[in-house]
Amino acid sequence: MQPDLYRFVGRINVYSDLNDPVVRPLGSENLLLRGATLKNTEKIFGVAVYTGMETKMALNYQSKSQKRSAVEKSMNVFLIVYLCILISKALINTVLKYVWQSDPFRDEPWYNQKTESERQRNLFLRAFTDFLAFMVLFNYIIPVSMYVTVEMQKFLGSYFIAWDEEMFDEEMGEGPLVNTSDLNEELGQVEYVFTDKTGTLTENNMEFKECCVGGHVYVPHAVCNGQVLPDASAIDMIDASPGASGREQEELFFRALCLCHTVQVKEDDEVDGPRKSPDAGRRSAYISSSPDEVALVEGVQRLGFTYLRLKDNYMEILNRDNDVERFELLEILSFDSVRRRMSVIVRSAAGEIYLFCKGADSSIFPRVIEGKVEQIRSRVEHNAVEGLRTLCVAYRRLTQEEHEGVCKLLQAARVALQDRERKLAEAYEQIEKNLVLLGATAVEDRLQEKAADTIEALQKAGIKVWVLTGDKMETAAATCYACKLFRRGTQLLELTTKKLEEQNLHDVLFELSKTVLRCGASLTRDSFSGLSAEMQDYGLIIDGAALSLVLKPREDGSSGNYRELFLEICRNCSAVLCCRMAPLQKAQIVKLIKFSKEHPITLAIGDGANDVSMILEAHVGIGVIGKEGRQAARNSDYAIPRFKHLRKMLLVHGHFYYIRVSELVQYFFYKNVCFIFPQFLYQFFCGFSQQTLYDTAYLTLYNISFTSLPILLYSLMEQHVGVDTLRRDPSLYRDIAKNALLRWRVFIYWTFLGVFDALVFFFGAYFMFENTTVTSNGQIFGNWTFGTLVFTVMVFTVTLKLALDTHYWTWINHLVIWGSLLFYVVFSLLWGGIIWPFLSYQRMYYVFIQMLSSGPAWLAIVLLITVSLLPDVLKKVLCRQLWPSATERVQRSPSRPAPADTAPSPDWPLLKDPEPRPRRE
Repeated sequence: MQPDLYRFVGRINVYSDLNDPVVRPLGSENLLLRGATLKNTEKIFGVAVYTGMETKMALNYQSKSQKRSAVEKSMNVFLIVYLCILISKALINTVLKYVWQSDPFRDEPWYNQKTESERQRNLFLRAFTDFLAFMVLFNYIIPVSMYVTVEMQKFLGSYFIAWDEEMFDEEMGEGPLVNTSDLNEELGQVEYVFTDKTGTLTENNMEFKECCVGGHVYVPHAVCNGQVLPDASAIDMIDASPGASGREQEELFFRALCLCHTVQVKEDDEVDGPRKSPDAGRRSAYISSSPDEVALVEGVQRLGFTYLRLKDNYMEILNRDNDVERFELLEILSFDSVRRRMSVIVRSAAGEIYLFCKGADSSIFPRVIEGKVEQIRSRVEHNAVEGLRTLCVAYRRLTQEEHEGVCKLLQAARVALQDRERKLAEAYEQIEKNLVLLGATAVEDRLQEKAADTIEALQKAGIKVWVLTGDKMETAAATCYACKLFRRGTQLLELTTKKLEEQNLHDVLFELSKTVLRCGASLTRDSFSGLSAEMQDYGLIIDGAALSLVLKPREDGSSGNYRELFLEICRNCSAVLCCRMAPLQKAQIVKLIKFSKEHPITLAIGDGANDVSMILEAHVGIGVIGKEGRQAARNSDYAIPRFKHLRKMLLVHGHFYYIRVSELVQYFFYKNVCFIFPQFLYQFFCGFSQQTLYDTAYLTLYNISFTSLPILLYSLMEQHVGVDTLRRDPSLYRDIAKNALLRWRVFIYWTFLGVFDALVFFFGAYFMFENTTVTSNGQIFGNWTFGTLVFTVMVFTVTLKLALDTHYWTWINHLVIWGSLLFYVVFSLLWGGIIWPFLSYQRMYYVFIQMLSSGPAWLAIVLLITVSLLPDVLKKVLCRQLWPSATERVQRSPSRPAPADTAPSPDWPLLKDPEPRPRRE
């Protein structure tokens, strides 16, 4: 049973004669899914498969590796640290309790004599019980509510991407999609971007440019003295007449394109189906949704060749003389990304059997034994340098005996139940050889709007961009120059099959290493971006075959290979182009960088099914909603309509997400230290009796009501710099790189700040109470008033601390921050000012009101809040003046106008449009 949804391997024996059954192969094209209706068929031979617990759904029910962000990993590590602190506090208090009670008078004071059963209890059991009691008393230091708040922040924050009108594509009627909210902050930590070329950097909207048949070049329009004639709609030859033999090759060439295209239409199951060609006119030509096929067939139609229909394994072609040519389809050798070619075997009306093959030049030329190879190769290379996508076409005449041998070979491979794909691939290799080269085609795929600006901005942000494509090296390199991945001064280094034919892999790698390491010291100053203003920039080009050799273990049997040397070369290059890559190799490249010693955060972006593997492998996978189906978008973490939207997704949304969630995490640990450390200190003054400093209601509502909403709103709306500033200055992205705001140094600072504030709360209130504070009516403050004073100072301090950290103020911020403080005061007045009938006792009755009636208490609240906030304020002022970061320098500088081509940023979606924008149909 195959768990792959798109694969089915089987065979069926049809018994017309009991002793001689007919064996038929079964593949995915024979599989009818539940609910499908079969029409216009008199009878079938069928069997029910994939039923019960062997359904495709059940076979695919397995745990999928979950992607976790760097922030989440840091949170878990910090949580372990605080768990150790909790255990340490409980142990210290347990030990000190028994040290304190070693004095008999303290162990059994006259007002609290122990019973006989208490005296006889086991000492270790009592100690363990006390340890658990202290664990419960101090457990509030573990910020459980932080995880709930983080999940809320991620879920609600993900709507900001979906609501972003600037990332909505009017032409496609599509906006960005968020398939997971767990990786929002990871968008602000990306160090490597791996991008596909066709359909991602380019439009994937092909335009037929020329074809070369037998060494003769044809272009879409007539050319006269270098000028294109606007009224010439057909394809015209721009060199000498092909002659009689050339005419025959020309006819074969265009027949091959039509016939191979026809089968591709039939087998196209990734798109919605074939659509009517708008240029077909009176001829009922159909073209597939593949942009390459669209361009090629439109070009062939201009020559007068048109595919009419495919029915009952017969294909009809209308040639330029308006004669219908009928071909019988005998075999299909399907396209796959490893072979990079496909073939059909047909029989003409005259009984001649042909194998027509089309594919990439690298897969066709090695199998050619005849034809104008050098002329066509030269033209292909010329077109590739111009950035055009090329395709080669070849054929082979088969005798009846050869055809029968081919049928037997294919039948044996197709009926195999084990390793069917491998056996079919081996059969295809034996069949597709000894070909006669007919010609090549060239189509143009234009660069997407603002793709070059996006790559340039990502490089300025310190992100390395790699292009992974299956295209020819020259074509891909031309695109890289057009999109500014390679610059005019970039020196290109090659690690390709052609290079390895001249030198062995070891020598090539060490030569490249010496070249790039000459300026390694200078590049190290800016190694994160790979750009250097003073030294030579290098760009590396590697192909799939060379990559396989790099990843292959050494022949001497050593466990190591050339990976580290290859990675060292890549680190010192400003950009890398990987061409002739199979889908699996794309994933291998991403995995290689992902698990290198630096463990950088990777992002993969692509638009087709062949990009799914690298999208799933990267830390963050982004699918482009393009013309190659939606497999990439469905398997990605996020989906965007255009490559240009990646710029705002990372440099703006990703930047904000990381800033907000990192502040949220550090703030939660800080405010919980402020909350529990006074409780720890209080045990030294209550004989380690596990007496709580705060009332139960305060313990419960501190994280739920009093301090929860301000940090949640902060984590959703904070903008430490403006949207236009982030878009205009991509280098600000570097300030948050490498998890900068959740490093140990920052974490320790927040923790010690919480300890300092807790010391101020507790001992400030203690020294005020030391001289027995008396209210206006002569009453003395008790322990509940002391705890309430500490709690009041704490709530105001941690809330005002967040207010000082807020840069982006809206009416919602004001409402939540000041409203939370007001809610605390109102709740305390009601909780202690009313006799509640459902409570058996009220230890807080009139406590809060009594505290506020004392002048010294008011003075203590103001002074303690000021002293608590002062160190953090001084630290920020000094750091901004003496060691300002790039972000802080931007915050101090007056705002500059946005560039002319940059639209002003709309108000934040939460304030402007609370409802998601409806999708256009």
